[in-house]
Amino acid sequence: MSAGLDYILHGRRKALEDAFFLERDKKLIQQMKEMKKMEETRENLSKVSGITNQHLLQKLVDLKVSAETVASISVVPLVEVAWADGKVDEEEKGVILSALISMNFKKGGIDYALVEQWLAHQPPAELLTAWTEYVQGLCQALPVKDREALKKNIMHHAHAVAEAMGGFLGLTSRVSKEEKAMLKKLEQAFEVNLEQKG
Repeated sequence: MSAGLDYILHGRRKALEDAFFLERDKKLIQQMKEMKKMEETRENLSKVSGITNQHLLQKLVDLKVSAETVASISVVPLVEVAWADGKVDEEEKGVILSALISMNFKKGGIDYALVEQWLAHQPPAELLTAWTEYVQGLCQALPVKDREALKKNIMHHAHAVAEAMGGFLGLTSRVSKEEKAMLKKLEQAFEVNLEQKG
């Protein structure tokens, strides 16, 4: 990775982490402190993100992507889809958290706890902007195969949350127009870079 790209990626990482770990939320700050203590290993990155592709995890370790950044990359899409219509009530929250368990997010795990906390706060617009810019920068540093794996893993979970919410609302797993628009916006963060460097 070039020094210029490394510098840009570092700045975007900082913006993403600052937007993700709300200063006003003590639980999120505590989670961030716990993740900062973690070594950058495939196992630890998998624990906080739900990413299971070992080659991709190794590439993230090689790029020195921290646990808190990987958690942010993975959780933001789930939260943004959940809040796509502007609200998350208690029943929807329960459906989303149940869906997470079915996607191998462990109850009591860091990634699960982060989603749980974010379902209590509607994310500010800056969070999606910071996420998008970081993902675009990260995709520039990843080979095509790894970019595709990252997109597939993250978007699979985001689609699963949208479908769980649609099924909950009695629409037979139909995804709302707001959720579809959010999913499209999330996917574009990966596609722009695939065209640029592909």
